[in-house]
Amino acid sequence: MKLSYLLASVALCAPLSAQSIPEIPFDSVANFLKLPENMYLGEASGVAVNSKNHIFVFSRGNSTGPAYGATAAQLLEFGPDGKFIREIGHNLYGWSYAHTVRVDKDDNIWAVDKGSDMIIRFNPEGRVTMVFGRKKEASDEAEPWKRVTPPRPAVDGQFRQPTDVAWDTQGNIFFSDGYINSRVAKYDRNGRWVKQWGTFGSGQDQFNTPHSIANDDKGNIYIADRGNGRIQVYSPDGVFQRTIRIVAPVPADAVPWMGPRPEPNAANPTMNSGAPWAICISGGPTQYLYSADAWPGRIYKLSLDGKLLGMLGASGRQLKEFGWIHELACPSENELYAAELLNWRVQKLLLHPVGATK
Repeated sequence: MKLSYLLASVALCAPLSAQSIPEIPFDSVANFLKLPENMYLGEASGVAVNSKNHIFVFSRGNSTGPAYGATAAQLLEFGPDGKFIREIGHNLYGWSYAHTVRVDKDDNIWAVDKGSDMIIRFNPEGRVTMVFGRKKEASDEAEPWKRVTPPRPAVDGQFRQPTDVAWDTQGNIFFSDGYINSRVAKYDRNGRWVKQWGTFGSGQDQFNTPHSIANDDKGNIYIADRGNGRIQVYSPDGVFQRTIRIVAPVPADAVPWMGPRPEPNAANPTMNSGAPWAICISGGPTQYLYSADAWPGRIYKLSLDGKLLGMLGASGRQLKEFGWIHELACPSENELYAAELLNWRVQKLLLHPVGATK
C-alpha cells in the first residue's frame, strides 16, 4: 500500500518537474510614455487601450497630505506613440485610491476606485456619464472598511473596495467586488442592478479577493480569484464553467523585488507562482488569456480553455522585468501593456512567439 502511494506521488510530481513551458521572446519599448514636465506617475495600478490605440493609465499619483486619507488617483491619456494627451477627471469627487481602468467596445472609459468604493464611466470626450457606488462621507465620520468574521452581508449597489469591470455581448456590466464583499455584481447595460454571485471562501462560487475580471468574445466572464490562486470562468448568467490554475516551476535563481523569497502557501496563495493578479483577453480572431503574478513576476499566455502556452519576464527593475503587475491590457495577441505598482511605470511589450504571424 505504501509503495503504491509512493508511485502515485511520483507520477503526480513528475509532470511538474519535467514540464517544458516555452519562454516567449519579447521586447519592451524604452521610454514609451512621454509625460509633461513636472508630471509623474505614482504606482501605476491600471492600464487600458481603446479602439484608436490610445492608452489610458490609472495611477496612484497626484497625492497630497498625509499618507492616510490622501487622494491617490489620476487618470491620464496617451496617444499611440506614447505622447501625453490629457488628464481626465482632474480632482474628481470619486478619486481616492486608483485600482483599474478599462475601455468598453464604445470607447467609454471606466475607472474603478478601490478607496472611494466607486466606479465611474466617462464618455470618449472625458465627461462622466454613469456612476456606481458611493464613497463614505466625511460628515459620517468616514473610516476604512474593516474585515470582520464572518463577513458582513453584501448590499445591492454598494461596493466595498471594488477591483475591476467587464461586459458581456449584450452590454451587461460585471464588477469584481473585491477585497471585502468577495462577489461579482451584475448590472444591465442601462445601469440597473441585476444580481450578484459569490461569497468569501475557497469553494466553487466562492472568492478570496476577486482582483481582476475580463470577458471573451462570447461574453464569458473570467475572474482572477487571486487569494485562491485560480481563475474561475462563468457564463454571463453566473453559471460556473471551469477553473484555471497556472502551474509553472520557479527558477532556482529567481529573486523577489523585495523581501525574502516567498515560500509556497496553500492557505494564502496570493504570492504563489501563477496566482492571478491581473488578467486580460486579447483581441483578434483567436483570443488568448494573459495572466500576471507578483512572484516570480511573470506573464503567462494561455488558451481560453486554460492550456499554458508560454510565459515571459521576471521580477526586477529593468526593462523586461516587473514589479507587481497590477493590470494588463492586450489589444492583440503580441502587444501587451503592463501597469506596475512597484516600478511606477507602464511597459509596452512586443511579443515574438515562434511561428507567430505578422
